[in-house]
Amino acid sequence: MTLEELQELSDKKLKINDTELDIEALKTPQLHNEFLKHYNKFNLLLTKTESELKIIKLHKWEYYTGKADPAVYQTKPFNLKILKQDVDKYIEADEDYIKIKQKVDYLKTICDYLDKTIKQISNRGFLIKDAIEWRKFTSGAI
Repeated sequence: MTLEELQELSDKKLKINDTELDIEALKTPQLHNEFLKHYNKFNLLLTKTESELKIIKLHKWEYYTGKADPAVYQTKPFNLKILKQDVDKYIEADEDYIKIKQKVDYLKTICDYLDKTIKQISNRGFLIKDAIEWRKFTSGAI
Protein backbone atom coordinates (compact mmCIF):
# COMPACT_ATOMS: atom_id res chain seq x y z
CA MET A 1 0.00 0.00 0.00
CA THR A 2 1.36 3.42 -0.94
CA LEU A 3 1.12 6.74 0.87
CA GLU A 4 -1.43 7.95 -1.66
CA GLU A 5 -3.60 4.86 -1.11
CA LEU A 6 -3.43 5.35 2.66
CA GLN A 7 -4.44 8.99 2.25
CA GLU A 8 -7.41 8.01 0.08
CA LEU A 9 -8.39 5.32 2.59
CA SER A 10 -8.27 7.76 5.49
CA ASP A 11 -10.26 10.36 3.50
CA LYS A 12 -12.94 7.75 2.92
CA LYS A 13 -12.97 6.06 6.34
CA LEU A 14 -12.57 9.08 8.62
CA LYS A 15 -15.51 11.10 7.35
CA ILE A 16 -18.06 11.54 10.10
CA ASN A 17 -21.68 11.12 9.03
CA ASP A 18 -23.34 13.77 11.15
CA THR A 19 -26.77 12.15 10.81
CA GLU A 20 -25.59 8.93 12.50
CA LEU A 21 -23.27 10.11 15.25
CA ASP A 22 -23.99 7.07 17.42
CA ILE A 23 -22.83 4.67 14.70
CA GLU A 24 -19.80 6.85 14.02
CA ALA A 25 -18.84 6.70 17.69
CA LEU A 26 -19.04 2.91 17.60
CA LYS A 27 -16.77 2.78 14.52
CA THR A 28 -13.91 4.56 16.30
CA PRO A 29 -12.27 1.48 17.90
CA GLN A 30 -12.41 -0.42 14.59
CA LEU A 31 -10.84 2.49 12.73
CA HIS A 32 -8.15 2.81 15.39
CA ASN A 33 -7.33 -0.89 15.10
CA GLU A 34 -7.27 -0.81 11.30
CA PHE A 35 -4.86 2.11 11.10
CA LEU A 36 -2.75 0.77 13.96
CA LYS A 37 -2.22 -2.44 11.96
CA HIS A 38 -1.04 -0.36 9.00
CA TYR A 39 1.24 1.66 11.28
CA ASN A 40 2.79 -1.47 12.81
CA LYS A 41 3.38 -3.01 9.38
CA PHE A 42 5.10 0.10 8.02
CA ASN A 43 7.04 0.72 11.22
CA LEU A 44 8.51 -2.80 11.06
CA LEU A 45 9.33 -2.28 7.39
CA LEU A 46 11.02 1.02 8.29
CA THR A 47 13.15 -0.70 10.95
CA LYS A 48 14.20 -3.37 8.46
CA THR A 49 15.05 -0.79 5.80
CA GLU A 50 17.06 1.31 8.28
CA SER A 51 19.11 -1.81 9.02
CA GLU A 52 19.67 -2.31 5.29
CA LEU A 53 20.83 1.31 5.08
CA LYS A 54 23.39 0.74 7.84
CA ILE A 55 24.70 -2.37 6.08
CA ILE A 56 25.00 -0.65 2.71
CA LYS A 57 26.72 2.30 4.37
CA LEU A 58 29.30 -0.08 5.85
CA HIS A 59 29.85 -1.76 2.47
CA LYS A 60 30.21 1.60 0.76
CA TRP A 61 32.60 2.80 3.46
CA GLU A 62 34.76 -0.29 2.90
CA TYR A 63 34.60 0.28 -0.86
CA TYR A 64 35.52 3.97 -0.77
CA THR A 65 38.30 3.53 1.82
CA GLY A 66 39.89 0.69 -0.16
CA LYS A 67 39.18 -1.98 2.45
CA ALA A 68 36.64 -4.00 0.45
CA ASP A 69 37.35 -7.42 -0.99
CA PRO A 70 39.56 -7.22 -4.12
CA ALA A 71 36.86 -9.00 -6.13
CA VAL A 72 34.61 -5.98 -5.60
CA TYR A 73 37.15 -3.71 -7.28
CA GLN A 74 37.45 -6.08 -10.24
CA THR A 75 33.75 -5.75 -11.00
CA LYS A 76 33.55 -2.07 -10.10
CA PRO A 77 36.95 -0.37 -10.13
CA PHE A 78 37.60 2.65 -7.94
CA ASN A 79 41.02 4.16 -8.54
CA LEU A 80 40.67 7.41 -6.64
CA LYS A 81 42.41 8.08 -3.37
CA ILE A 82 40.05 10.09 -1.19
CA LEU A 83 40.56 11.67 2.20
CA LYS A 84 38.84 10.13 5.24
CA GLN A 85 36.84 13.31 5.76
CA ASP A 86 35.45 13.03 2.22
CA VAL A 87 34.31 9.39 2.45
CA ASP A 88 30.85 10.37 3.75
CA LYS A 89 30.35 12.67 0.75
CA TYR A 90 31.05 9.78 -1.62
CA ILE A 91 28.79 7.42 0.33
CA GLU A 92 25.90 9.90 0.40
CA ALA A 93 26.25 10.46 -3.35
CA ASP A 94 26.34 6.72 -4.14
CA GLU A 95 23.31 5.55 -6.15
CA ASP A 96 22.72 2.38 -4.09
CA TYR A 97 22.85 4.35 -0.84
CA ILE A 98 20.52 7.04 -2.21
CA LYS A 99 17.90 4.46 -3.27
CA ILE A 100 17.71 2.91 0.18
CA LYS A 101 17.84 6.33 1.88
CA GLN A 102 14.87 7.45 -0.22
CA LYS A 103 12.99 4.31 0.79
CA VAL A 104 13.74 5.04 4.47
CA ASP A 105 12.51 8.63 4.07
CA TYR A 106 9.35 7.44 2.30
CA LEU A 107 8.60 4.92 5.03
CA LYS A 108 9.21 7.57 7.70
CA THR A 109 6.69 9.81 5.94
CA ILE A 110 4.13 6.99 5.88
CA CYS A 111 4.71 6.19 9.57
CA ASP A 112 4.40 9.87 10.48
CA TYR A 113 1.18 10.16 8.48
CA LEU A 114 -0.26 7.04 10.12
CA ASP A 115 0.77 8.26 13.58
CA LYS A 116 -1.07 11.54 13.02
CA THR A 117 -4.07 9.69 11.60
CA ILE A 118 -4.24 7.48 14.69
CA LYS A 119 -4.12 10.58 16.91
CA GLN A 120 -6.95 12.07 14.87
CA ILE A 121 -8.96 8.88 15.34
CA SER A 122 -8.29 9.05 19.08
CA ASN A 123 -9.75 12.58 19.11
CA ARG A 124 -12.77 11.49 17.08
CA GLY A 125 -14.80 10.77 20.22
CA PHE A 126 -14.38 14.36 21.39
CA LEU A 127 -15.49 15.67 17.99
CA ILE A 128 -18.60 13.49 18.05
CA LYS A 129 -19.38 14.51 21.63
CA ASP A 130 -19.03 18.19 20.71
CA ALA A 131 -21.33 17.70 17.72
CA ILE A 132 -23.95 16.09 19.97
CA GLU A 133 -23.64 18.89 22.53
CA TRP A 134 -24.04 21.48 19.76
CA ARG A 135 -27.19 19.76 18.53
CA LYS A 136 -28.60 19.76 22.05
CA PHE A 137 -27.79 23.45 22.40
CA THR A 138 -29.31 24.48 19.05
CA SER A 139 -32.46 22.46 19.70
CA GLY A 140 -32.92 24.04 23.12
CA ALA A 141 -32.38 20.79 25.06
CA ILE A 142 -29.71 22.37 27.26
